[in-house]
Amino acid sequence: MQVSNINDVKIYNLSCGKSLPEWLSDRKKRALQKKDVDIRRRIELIQDFDMPTVSTNIKVSRDGQYIMATGTYKPRIRCFDTYQLSLKFERCLDADVVKFDILSEDYSKIIFLQSDRYVEFHSQHGRYYRLRIPKFGRDFSYHYPSCDLYFVGASSEVFRLNLEQGRFLNSLQTDGSQLNVCDINSTHHLFAAGTTEGKVECWDPRTRTRVGILDCALNSVTEDTEINGIPSVSALKFNGPLQMAVGTSTGQVLLYDLRSNRPLIVKDHQYGLPIKSIQFHSPLELVISADSRIIKLWNKDNGKIFTSIEPEADVNDVCLYPNSGMLFTANEAPKMNVYYIPALGPAPKWCSFLDNLTEELEENPETTVYDDYKFVTKKDLEDLGLAHLIGSPLLRAYMHGYFIDIRLYLKVKAMVNPFAYEDYRREKIRQKIEETRAQRVQIKKLPKVNKELALKLLEEEEDERPLQKKKQKQMPNILSDDRFKAMFENPDFQVDEKSDEFRLLNPLVSKMSQKRKKKLKAMAELQTKDQEEEEEPEGKPSDAESSESSDDEKAWVEEVRKQRKLIRQEGKAKRQEREKEDKQTTLKPQFYEIKAGEEFRSFQDAAKKQKLMSKTLEDRLKVEEKLGALNVADAAVGSKQLTFTLKKSEQQKKRQEAEKQHKEERKKLRRAAGHLRGKPAKGRPFY
Repeated sequence: MQVSNINDVKIYNLSCGKSLPEWLSDRKKRALQKKDVDIRRRIELIQDFDMPTVSTNIKVSRDGQYIMATGTYKPRIRCFDTYQLSLKFERCLDADVVKFDILSEDYSKIIFLQSDRYVEFHSQHGRYYRLRIPKFGRDFSYHYPSCDLYFVGASSEVFRLNLEQGRFLNSLQTDGSQLNVCDINSTHHLFAAGTTEGKVECWDPRTRTRVGILDCALNSVTEDTEINGIPSVSALKFNGPLQMAVGTSTGQVLLYDLRSNRPLIVKDHQYGLPIKSIQFHSPLELVISADSRIIKLWNKDNGKIFTSIEPEADVNDVCLYPNSGMLFTANEAPKMNVYYIPALGPAPKWCSFLDNLTEELEENPETTVYDDYKFVTKKDLEDLGLAHLIGSPLLRAYMHGYFIDIRLYLKVKAMVNPFAYEDYRREKIRQKIEETRAQRVQIKKLPKVNKELALKLLEEEEDERPLQKKKQKQMPNILSDDRFKAMFENPDFQVDEKSDEFRLLNPLVSKMSQKRKKKLKAMAELQTKDQEEEEEPEGKPSDAESSESSDDEKAWVEEVRKQRKLIRQEGKAKRQEREKEDKQTTLKPQFYEIKAGEEFRSFQDAAKKQKLMSKTLEDRLKVEEKLGALNVADAAVGSKQLTFTLKKSEQQKKRQEAEKQHKEERKKLRRAAGHLRGKPAKGRPFY
């Protein structure tokens, strides 16, 4: 149960609390009820007071014993017995129910208007009869004196079906292209129908003639009328013989006296959503109007708000239990909400214990559908690293995602981002400090981000003030607009004045920025010294400045050309620097050429070794002997090498010494042969 106090009126939401998922077995549900104290202590006013997915309409029988509701999916009706506080019966239908009504005191006679143009009549045992109307219906009303059913829908005609004769009668031809709603006054039986053009046509069922037309669109014109079009009538309700309330598609409720064509009160819901339901509470003279987002209770004499209810899900229909302070709502959620407002009246007889319980209840708001489970999508699971759990019992597939235990979800989220709370806390503290700083007395404080842009906007605003006339509306300033608040607070939106785009689009920015920088320095000095003296208005430049600005405006083309030349030169310089860096990097040793011991080898050494491997063993040994070292590489070892030097024997040493002595002796005994280079004599051979 949830308790809220709006406008000093206590509202008890009896359907708020922990709910168990439908896919749990009965054994698990009983186990959870034993373990969880909140589930065990919850107030379940009527057992299984819900629908599989969505509830569309809800009504109470005239004797107050039965509550009937329609919903989907599958299309069905459920009847709840208030004496037994449980479900009495459930019937499935062939199509969705657009509107239904209870003709008898109990549930023995029910009429359903379905979305496929069929009208079904149900009795106690089930469906009694079924017929089809010519056009798609949107609403109907029952005229008790003549036993006539009036159907309105996607047509300009009002179809009449007589239940006593069992046949259609002549229809009523209206001026509207389509009809949305209708109602019959219970006192003098005046029939009224609302059109899509925003008009209400009233007919006399006795003479079957139109007695008047009420144009509600002219009295409900708003600023959004040009965008959304003419408001149509979406709800209609009589109260007594002379009062009628009309709800429009733009969110207004107009209260009329039938003797006047002007509304007594126009109440706007301020949401721009169509009014779906209108109810009257006679003891307190209240009007209960509801759109899909809010239910408002207001005084019909002066329009003052009594209280309001904002359900978590969109509202489809509202029903007030007679002579009590209990409200039922059909909404876009499985649960049908039950609200108890003690200020409207006492609790019904079948739940009189609520008067004693509500005095001791405390506020305990709940926001989630299943408190012990968290709904996550596949993307959320991938971000948390839990995608491998898909298909396991820890995840229960539901629609486009999965249900996961809230304890497991919180643990994993804390492990993935353990500092999320600290970052959130620091950001909140920073925002609080900024708010307190804004409350201090300031001379003329500029934002931290985009100071020059803010100063420019202030100058433009001061320049435009003397030119504006009193009758003209002042244009909104960006600095005071909340939509551009982040532009002067978030450093990510800082304007980069060094970028090429900024320099080309703002050719005169250099001179103007220098002037603004001077003013910024002057303002900073004023803030530090806390002087209250004001200087000249910033938006009124001197004659010299104005002449300079005019010269700059004339020469803006030359400035753009200069900026383009500078950008090209800077681009060339950057290219040259890059080429130099590339050359330097090519001359420097690469990572594979750096050697530490014998662990790294170059690609050139590898190529030489491949050539050596193609030679015979004898040739390889000779080459290694000349180098004085022998390297043996084993493929099994990897990139490691085994290096060792060969020891020379005594015979090899003597042989090398003998060869050296022989070479020296030959050099000494060698004779010159320079005379042999001359030409030989004639007739003699060269040798």
